Amino acid sequence: MNKLANSTSPYLLQHANNPVNWYPWGAEALQKAKEENKLIIVSIGYSACHWCHVMEHESFEDEQVAAVMNEYFVCIKVDREERPDVDQIYMSAIQLMSGRGGWPLNCICLPDQRPIYGGTYYRKQDWTSILFNLADLYKQKPEEAEDYAVRLTDGIQRFETLDRIEEQPEYTRTDLEQIVNVWKRHLDRVEGGIGKAPKFPMPNNWISLMRYAHLAGDEDVASAVQLTLQKMAQGGIYDHVGGGFARYSVDGLWHVPHFEKMLYDNGQLVSLYAEAHTWRPDPQYKQVVKEIVEFAARELCSPDGGFYSALDADSEGVEGKFYTFTKDEITAILGDDADVFCIYYHITDEGNWPEEETNVLFKRGADKDLAEALGMPVEVMLDKVAAARTKVFEARSPRIRPGLDDKILASWNGLMLKGLCDAYKAFNEPYYLELALNNAKFITAKLIDDNGRLHRIYKKPGSTAPDVAFLDDYANLINAFIALYEVTFDEAWLAQAKVLTDRALQYYYNHEDGIFFYTGDNDEQLIARKSEIMDSVIPASNSVMARNLKKLGLLFDDEQYLGIAAQLLRNVMPHMVKFGSSYSNWFMMLTEEVFGMYEVAITGNNWDELRGEMEKNYIPNKIMLGGTAGILPLLQGKFGQATQIFVCKDKTCGLPAVDISGALKQISN
Repeated sequence: MNKLANSTSPYLLQHANNPVNWYPWGAEALQKAKEENKLIIVSIGYSACHWCHVMEHESFEDEQVAAVMNEYFVCIKVDREERPDVDQIYMSAIQLMSGRGGWPLNCICLPDQRPIYGGTYYRKQDWTSILFNLADLYKQKPEEAEDYAVRLTDGIQRFETLDRIEEQPEYTRTDLEQIVNVWKRHLDRVEGGIGKAPKFPMPNNWISLMRYAHLAGDEDVASAVQLTLQKMAQGGIYDHVGGGFARYSVDGLWHVPHFEKMLYDNGQLVSLYAEAHTWRPDPQYKQVVKEIVEFAARELCSPDGGFYSALDADSEGVEGKFYTFTKDEITAILGDDADVFCIYYHITDEGNWPEEETNVLFKRGADKDLAEALGMPVEVMLDKVAAARTKVFEARSPRIRPGLDDKILASWNGLMLKGLCDAYKAFNEPYYLELALNNAKFITAKLIDDNGRLHRIYKKPGSTAPDVAFLDDYANLINAFIALYEVTFDEAWLAQAKVLTDRALQYYYNHEDGIFFYTGDNDEQLIARKSEIMDSVIPASNSVMARNLKKLGLLFDDEQYLGIAAQLLRNVMPHMVKFGSSYSNWFMMLTEEVFGMYEVAITGNNWDELRGEMEKNYIPNKIMLGGTAGILPLLQGKFGQATQIFVCKDKTCGLPAVDISGALKQISN
C-alpha cells in the first residue's frame, strides 16, 4: 500500500492499493520533490467521479504506467472536496491552458508546485506519452519549463481578480434588463436549462431569475424558469424511484445522468423547488422537495445529524447500475401493472438508454395526455404509478449500492441546512424544521470551536483529515444560520452567524482590494492566494458573503457590514452583463438593491402562526424577524402581548398591522 493508506478521505483510500507511489498533499511529498529535483504530478478528483474511476483503472492500476510515474515524478493525490484551495489553483491552470476544466484534473508541476502542463482525463497511451515527454523536457531543457511556469503562474495569480471600485453607482432596472437580455440568449426554450449538453441543474440561476421575473413582471423569464423546473423534475437526472437529483445529464434532454448524487446539489434544489412552490404553487414542486428530503435523511444523514457528501455514480463497477432497469426486470417486479409504469416512464424492450441496453426512468408529456392515451382518469393513473414506484423501490433496495462518501463538510451542510429551512418556510412541515435543528446542533457541536473558528471536515476520533476551513464554509453556514433564525426567531442562530462573520472578516477579507480571499491568513500558503468570485454549480463564496453582510447589516444596523457588502457588489458589477449565469447570486443581490429589501417584524405571542401565514406570500426581497423578546435594534419598543406586524424599508417602518392583509398592503405599496 502507498502513502494514502492512512487517509480518511474515501477518494484517497480508493487509490491506496494502486502501484503508483501516491502521497497525500503535504510537506512530505513537497519536500521530496525538492530534494530529488523531480516534477510533481498533482492528480485531483473526488470519490463519486466516474471518469476518475476510469482513469484509475486504465492508468493508475497499471504496473507499467505506475513504473513511469514513480521513476520520474513525485505523485500526489488530492481530494478536491477536502482541499478545494489546491483544486482552485490547478483548475485555474488548466482553464488557462485549455479553456476548459473538470475532473479528474491532472497537472504536472515543477518541484516548487508551479504547473507546466495539465488537463483532465487521459487515455493510458496518451498519459504515458505525456509523462515521458515532460520528464525529458525537464531534463534536457529545464529553462523552457521554468519560463512556462513563470508565465502560467502569473496568469493563475491574475485569474478571476477584480479592480476595486470606489464610486458608488446608482443601480437601476435598466442594469438588470441589460444582464437578463444577454442571459436569455443562452436559455434552452424547448428543454429548459442553459445551453444544449451537458445540462447542469444550476439552482442559483433559477432562483435568481425567478425572483427577477416576479419583481420585474417578466413573464418571458418566468416561463423559462417554469419550463426548466418541470423538465428537470421529469428527466432521468431525477431519481423517480428514490428521490434526489444526479449531478448533471450528459444529453440536452435531462435524460441520461452522470449518476453521482451530491449533497450540494440536492440541498440547493430543495431551496429552489420550495421557493418555486411559494411563487407559483405546483404539486410536482412539493413532491420533489418531499422526496429529496426523504432521500437525504435516509441515505446521506449520519446518526448524529450531519450530512454526508455524496453517493457514487458507479456500483459493481458499472455507471448507473443501481438506478437502471430492463423492461424484463420491471415486468418481473410489477406483473400486470408493468404496462402503465413502463408507458409513464418510457421504459422500452430495447432500453431507452440504448448504449447500455437498459432504461433510465424519465417522463415526457403532461399527465392528462398520458392518462387519455391509457384510457383512464388522471387520478387512477397516478395512483397506479405511485403504487408501482413503491414496489420498484423495494425491489431496488437489496441491490449492491453505490459507494458512500461519508465526509461531512461544513460548506455543503450549510447548503442542506438552508434548504431545510426554505422547505419549512414553504410548507410549514415540522419534520423539515426538526431535521434542520438537528443538523444545526451537529454543526455547532462538531465543526465550530469555542473561538468561532470553523473546521471544514468533521474529524472522527483518530482522523487524519486536514484541519482547515475555507471561505465557502463560513459563507454557507452563515447564510444557513440566518435562514434558521428567520423560521425560529431564535437569536442564538443570528449570534452564531455574527461570530462566524467576524471571523471571516478577520482572517479572509482583503481590505485593500475590497474582496475576500478563499483561504485564511494563517492557512497554508500556496503558489497563489485566490478569491472565488464567479458563481457556478455552487454560488461563489464572495457572493454569498456579500448577501450575508447585507442581511446582517440590516438586522444589526451595522454600517461596517453594509459598507463591505456594497464594496463587493461595486467591484463585481462591471463584469455581470457579460454572462449573467456566472454571476447569478450577484444578480440576486443587485435585484434586491434595485427593488429594495423589506424587513418584516412579527412580535407578540402569536408570532409563529403569523410568520407561517406571511411565508405563504411570495415576497423574495424580505427579511423576517421577531418573537416575544430580542436584542435586534429594529425590534426595540415593539414587544407586547398583542401580536403585531411591522413592515420596514430604508430605515422607515409603517404603522403596525394586526393581520397579514394589513401588512401586505404596505408591501404592495
